[in-house]
Order: sequence, then structure tokens, then C-alpha cells
Amino acid sequence: MKDATLALHFGYEKDKEKSMQVPIYMTTAFEYEDTDHAARLFDLSEEGNIYTRIGNPTTRVFEKRIAALERGVNALATASGMAAIFYAISNLVKSGDNVIISDKLYGGSITLNTQTLKQFDIKAKYFNVHNPDKLEELIDEKTKLILIESVANPALTVPEFATIVQIAKKHNVIVICDNTIATPYGVKPIELGVDIVVHSASKYIVGNGSAIAGCIIEAPFAKEKLKTKRYPQFNEPDESYHGLVYNKKFENPFIARARLALLRDFGAVISPFNSWLLLQGIEHLHLRIKEHSENALKIAKFLENHPKIKKVNYPFLETDENYKFAKKYLKYAGGIVSFEVDDYETAKKIVSNLKIFSLVTNIGDSKSLATHPASTTHQQLSKDELIAAGVPEGLIRLSIGLEDADDLINDLKEAIEKAD
Repeated sequence: MKDATLALHFGYEKDKEKSMQVPIYMTTAFEYEDTDHAARLFDLSEEGNIYTRIGNPTTRVFEKRIAALERGVNALATASGMAAIFYAISNLVKSGDNVIISDKLYGGSITLNTQTLKQFDIKAKYFNVHNPDKLEELIDEKTKLILIESVANPALTVPEFATIVQIAKKHNVIVICDNTIATPYGVKPIELGVDIVVHSASKYIVGNGSAIAGCIIEAPFAKEKLKTKRYPQFNEPDESYHGLVYNKKFENPFIARARLALLRDFGAVISPFNSWLLLQGIEHLHLRIKEHSENALKIAKFLENHPKIKKVNYPFLETDENYKFAKKYLKYAGGIVSFEVDDYETAKKIVSNLKIFSLVTNIGDSKSLATHPASTTHQQLSKDELIAAGVPEGLIRLSIGLEDADDLINDLKEAIEKAD
């Protein structure tokens, strides 16, 4: 089946009621047939429903669908995108390890890796995703992962996937790619050799800003790296499951351990109702991402030709430094456009003057949104860190929705003119 069909049908087998919509199993727990049945479920000798913190039938349908769309072997839904990123990282590291991250990442991912994980003696090293040749110099025996974004938020950087994946494969290091902005229809990182994909499903997947959620998808070939001595937790007995070895028990050891150990212990579980909302969104994601991307390119071209705009970032602008990478790897770049004006105060005025765009720190909504990252999402960063992250103080991030592009252009035009 092709993607549009998978998004509508995959993973759902109708029960005797023949409900066309996936039922919402809004329950915390499930009844066991008897104590022997419960024991088989808990020692993992039989699959089945135990407790919604570990898994839920509604959520399982979503997990199967997003895994199919990303060409993964399995997936895990989480309570938020940050939970997905945290689980993906913490599944691989221990105290004393290090991670290598793109120097153009979402602000929350930067602070997680450079500040929060630092408290657990985990060090983060930066690298340039356009020039990853020096990546090899950063890898040592304590390096457990390389983290990139297929389209960075809000810098919109597109990485040189081939070199990154090649170097990581040489050293048996897991590559994690956040595919939130591009979505599986813009690029499938697993097909490019990426081991683990994560999403903030709160964005384009749900599509209307109605649910906080995240997900992790494991590539079929990730297991080969997890078999190496770099990742002993997948090859040594887990005493909490009577000596279970994840790489021996499961074809999808990364997701299995994230579910059975991390979701079990940290508990950032998605609500079944939110899983159902994601299923509604994923059905028409292929239509929306095309429209978001087309509108975004029209608006980027308008801004590029405006005399008061210093710089416009959109990967499919021919003048953008990411253009050659976007043409090489992406089908769609999503609906995020960022542009730079002279200073902090001018940027704030423009955002305040917008009428159709709403001032919201979210992206991927069907409605158009605007954010001034330096005063909101990236406020924790210093001026130098803002510049290094590709988020100067005068940068405005737009999440282009599904309104008529001409209406959005007129709104921007008036807001810029009034900022004088």
C-alpha cells in the first residue's frame, strides 16, 4: 500500500462492532482472564493489554501507522515531543557518556542536551550539519548518539544526511532525526540511513493544535548497531525482567526497551484520546503538508523581495543556503518560514501588528501562527547562543497555515509597514 492508503487503514482490524472509526479505549487498565494469564503478560511470554501506561489499543493503531509511514519496524507514542526526544536519548546513554548534536536545533532540544543532561554527567558536543566532515573527530568510545533535525526549528537548516549517516555507520553510533517539520511526506530519514526518528506529533501530525504528543520510530536496521559493545544495555540481562536481553528477545529492541523500561518508570504516557486525535490528523496529513509547503514558498518569495527584510529562511528558496540540500533530500519542507529584521524591537512590533497570524509558540497548525523566538522559545539562550543557533534577536518565525496565501501576504505587508 502507498502512504495515503496506509494513513487511512494500516494497523486497525475491526472488531465485531465493525466501527469505521478506531475506538477510543479510554481506560487505565485491562482485565486478565486469570492469574496465569496475568503472569504470562507480565513476564512478556504473551502479548496483550496490561495497563495504559505501557500500551493501549487506540495508541497502538497510531504507533503502527506512523511506523509504516516512516518505514520503521515499530513505534512508541509519548505524552509530548520533548518526552519522545528525552526517551530516545536516555535509552542510549548513561552517566559519563556524551552526545553529538547539530548546532541548529529546536531550543528545547538544546537546553535538554546542554543543561538538563549535564546534571547527569552527560556532555553535549556541537557539529555543523552542512559540513559534517569534522564529525568523526568528535566521536569517541563514550559517544552514544548523533542528533539532527531534518528541517531545523526555527533555523530551517537541512543536514547533509549522506555524510552524517556514513560516519555514524563506520563507528556504530545511533543517529536520531527529529522529523517534525518535514513529516514523513517531506522526507523519510530511515530511507536515508537514520536509525531513530522522533516527532513532536503536536505539530503537523495532529494538524490543528488540539493535542500534545510525541512519538519515536525505530529503523529495521537499528538493531545491528545496538548489538555492538557501545550499547551494553541492549545486550546484557535486564534484572527487572528476570534477565531478559532486549536484542535476543525483540526485533525492535530500541522501542521495546523504551516502552518496557522508560515508559514504565518515567510514565510520560500519551492519553488514548490524544492518540485518537492523532489518527484523525494523520489521515489527511499528505494533503495538508503539500498545501502548507506551497503557501510557505509563496510567502517566502514575497518576504525575500521586501526592502525592509534583511534575510528570509526557507529551504526551497533558490537563494537559501539550504536549497541544494533541500533539493537533494526533501519533497516538502513544511510550512515554517523565518525572516530577519533590523532588531529585537522591530521584530516585536511586526508580530504585534499581525491580524490573521496569531502570536503562538506552536507550529504545524491549520491556522497561521507567528513567534518571536528570542523572547519566547529561545529566551533561555544568550545573545551569542542565539546567533550560533541561527536565531538572531530580529528573527520572526512564521508557521504558515491553510488560509489563502494572498490574505497572509497582505497581513504581513501591513504589519511590516506599521512597524516603522
